[in-house]
Amino acid sequence: MRATREIASNEQAWDIASQKYAQDEEFKRDIEMLRENGSSLFPCEIEEIGDFSSIGLAVHLCCSHGTDLLSILNHGAKAGIGIDISQQMLSLAQAKTDTLGSKADWIHADVLDEQPALKGSADLVYTGRGGLPWVRDLELWARRAEEMLKPGGRLYVFEGHPLNWVWARDTAKWQVIRGYFQSKPQANQDFPAMAVEQYADDKDQTPQAYEWQWSIADIVTAIAGSGLQLQFLHEHPFNFWPLFDEIDQEQDGLVPQSFSLMAIKA
Repeated sequence: MRATREIASNEQAWDIASQKYAQDEEFKRDIEMLRENGSSLFPCEIEEIGDFSSIGLAVHLCCSHGTDLLSILNHGAKAGIGIDISQQMLSLAQAKTDTLGSKADWIHADVLDEQPALKGSADLVYTGRGGLPWVRDLELWARRAEEMLKPGGRLYVFEGHPLNWVWARDTAKWQVIRGYFQSKPQANQDFPAMAVEQYADDKDQTPQAYEWQWSIADIVTAIAGSGLQLQFLHEHPFNFWPLFDEIDQEQDGLVPQSFSLMAIKA
């Protein structure tokens, strides 16, 4: 599953970008927040997921450095497994787990790789927070999520809205500068690119990270095609990442900047 040039380059880029989260201040802040039973989840995520205590196993696809999955455990899930392409990110997740004594395990893999040991085991598969743009095959991603879920298990996604791709990021009013229906992988320009530039040892040989632009229709169709039953799709006027700092206050909230959805395995 890692044969493509883009995936190999992405793995290298995220390994370098992990150094941002390995800084003492960043790491200690996460540990302190989690140790105090804090959470990185947004209120809408907490409300929409609902009764965390009913979650025996939560699987986080594209789990990065682990803070979101460890937050799910703080809310009451019994155990968690995170899957990510970056070994360095997972090393940070493991360090947090060891420090906190949390019931989480971490798998170094492409989220499109088959995970036979996880088939039919998860009560919740969670993804988002910038995860989907790094998935190159949405149909296979949705099938992998469906395979991991037990009957009655749920897929939950909280993600930046696909419209975020089309807006200029340095203007006071919403201005379309890119097309919505882009199908080819695109070179990342913000994160992890900024961190790669900052932390790479060789500034002349930095790996490029590539993203895929998926529409709402692409995402919903892939999930429906996997056999999961869509329960809801909500759009939100806020983002999890400061993309549009220059937008006037009167413009803020006029367009969706994130979305969430839930699908269930019958």
